[in-house]
Amino acid sequence: MEKLQLSPQQLAFMQTFGYLSLPGLLDDCIDEVIAAFEAVWDDYGGGHGGKPHDGTARSCIVPFMDQSAYLSGLLDDPRVNGVFSSLLGDDFQYLGSDGNYYVGDTSWHSDGGWPRSIVYYKMALYLDPLTSETGAIRVIPGSHRYGEGYAEQVQAMARESEEKWGVGGAEVPAMALETQPGDVVVFNQGTKHSAWGGGTRRRMFTLNCTVRHKEEQLPLMREEVSNFARFQVDSVYGEAMVKGAGPGRMRHLEQALANEDHLPELSRKAREERGEPSRG
Repeated sequence: MEKLQLSPQQLAFMQTFGYLSLPGLLDDCIDEVIAAFEAVWDDYGGGHGGKPHDGTARSCIVPFMDQSAYLSGLLDDPRVNGVFSSLLGDDFQYLGSDGNYYVGDTSWHSDGGWPRSIVYYKMALYLDPLTSETGAIRVIPGSHRYGEGYAEQVQAMARESEEKWGVGGAEVPAMALETQPGDVVVFNQGTKHSAWGGGTRRRMFTLNCTVRHKEEQLPLMREEVSNFARFQVDSVYGEAMVKGAGPGRMRHLEQALANEDHLPELSRKAREERGEPSRG
């Protein structure tokens, strides 16, 4: 299979509106993806803390796809790899994955800080059919453009839409990207997104990637790595992701691996603050 190359039109659409919908991109392997997704949850007993998902709140595993040799291989897939290479360059850096069972509504938000000095893109795979009424992701086109009046207005008001605009979150003008398993959604992490009307067991996992950092930008990489301490992990990546990495995949892991030496100590402190035992 040839490596996917996004078209100039798709790249311009992403630059302007902050998202892309890629229907059917992974149709040919979605059954295997779902089986691997479920296997990771089975291995973890239901996420961090080992409690099965009970439908009362979101359950999350970080890192996620890294726990599975099969899912880790998606980073090598010429379609997945091609999307990120098109957006970020062939030496893009993969910076983690989360696996989720979502519950109910998710209010409007961007990922990461606002503004963010380095671009990050998120690829999301939704493993259940979702419509605008049952928890499909909604995006506000153009809301990722830091410093521009429209985007800054949305940033200031979207989370208080009832007070500021007189409409509930579900009524905010937006695009609902309805999906079937096998579809892929990619968006700039600054793009405001949400979901409304969803059930108690919406399966979704993501890949997050950024540009290869220049030498003077590596402190920003270390800051991003530090954020993983809240998940009480000692590495950004799971064992399967690194163990199965050939030279091509390692190219996308090397900067985080070289800048995570401080993470074990931060995670140890996070565990202590939560009253959990240190790992020997």
